[in-house]
Parts: sequence; structure tokens; C-alpha cells
Amino acid sequence: MSQVNLDILYEDHHLLVINKPVGINADDFERRVHRLDKDTSGILLLAKNDEDLKFFQKQFKERKVKKKYLALVSGNLKNEKGKIETLIGRSPKNRLKQKIYLPFEPAALGKRTAITEYRVLKRFKEYTLVEVEPKTGRHHQIRCHFAYLGHPLAGDKIYGFKNQPVPEGLKRHFLHATYLKIKLPDGTPAKAGTREFQSELPEDLKIVLEKLNEEKERREKIK
Repeated sequence: MSQVNLDILYEDHHLLVINKPVGINADDFERRVHRLDKDTSGILLLAKNDEDLKFFQKQFKERKVKKKYLALVSGNLKNEKGKIETLIGRSPKNRLKQKIYLPFEPAALGKRTAITEYRVLKRFKEYTLVEVEPKTGRHHQIRCHFAYLGHPLAGDKIYGFKNQPVPEGLKRHFLHATYLKIKLPDGTPAKAGTREFQSELPEDLKIVLEKLNEEKERREKIK
């Protein structure tokens, strides 16, 4: 894919870090280091050559990369923070979805561990804004895990429940890759060691939150 008009957060001769917009498939980028769903926005790493691709992907495989997302989930999460740890694998009934498996199930054989930590940032009447830190990188992990808790992501067309409310103006699931920390190769022009990247919420998600905040303030004034 052409790099024209990409929002570039960082670039050197090993790595290109972009702010992936919604609607773009990460698989369309050459040497993408990791995945983001088509309707998930935020930080995406692209390696400049095959050797660097192996270097960065090894860190993801060994769980040495720190990642954070902002997500708006449906309903009111019971706890202020938590850890979700399950087995996860493709759903036999819907090949587009992932499914949670429990260790004692016969079908759980060969399924992979998925770990997600979260903390609540703000509560609204029908939604909860959370910072999410996946410790593993399974396909659809965050979306599947919060649906498993009974709190699917707002606007999620695959994992959302029937007749689930959707915030005004939200056209996709509310999930944004906002922070990533990774080790850079030796000899990188940038500062030696690890490098942190951050991405603000895109305008479409900012507007959704602004409307929810306005509604929350109106209700509090009435009390």
C-alpha cells in the first residue's frame, strides 16, 4: 500500500510507525509487524526489511511489547480493574469469530492462552471507558474477552449482543491502539534502548465521548 497521506508517528531505517485510520486493513501493508482489525484505529508498526520484521515480531511473540488500548464497553463493569485469562480459538459456528474455551472442555485442546488486563477510566449511564492492556496478542482478543464478561465493545457488529445500544454517532466498534513500547535494533538513529509511541483518540471517537460527557453532565445537574 502507498504510504501517501499516512499519519507517520516515527520513522528510521528499521521501522515505520503509523497511526492506522479506521477502515484500512493492516494486512494491506507490507511487512506489518502485528495486526489491528480493520475497524480498530491506532498505532501500527511496519518493518523496513525482512530481518527487522523478525526482530520486532520476536518481541511480540515473547510478550516483551507493552501495548495499551482505549475501549468503550457496553454496560457498567463491576470492578475498577481486572484481569481476564482464558483459552481462545476460532468459533466452529462462525469462522469470523473467536470463542472462549474453558480448560476442562474437550474442545479446549490445542487452544491458546489469552490474557487481558484493564482498568476503568470513566463510567457513563450505559457504557464504561476502559484502558486495556493485552498481555497476549490473540486475534480479536479484546473484543472477545469483553463479550465474554457480558460487556462487549460499543458498536461491535460481530461480538455485540442483540439489540445492544450504540452511542450516538458511533459507526464502528470503539477500540483504539493508543500506546506501544518496543525495543529498537542496535544502531538505530533514535535514542538507544526502548521507544514509546502514543496516539490520541481519532476525531470520530472523541465526538462520541464528548456527547456521552455532555449527557452525563446534564443528568448530574438535574439531580
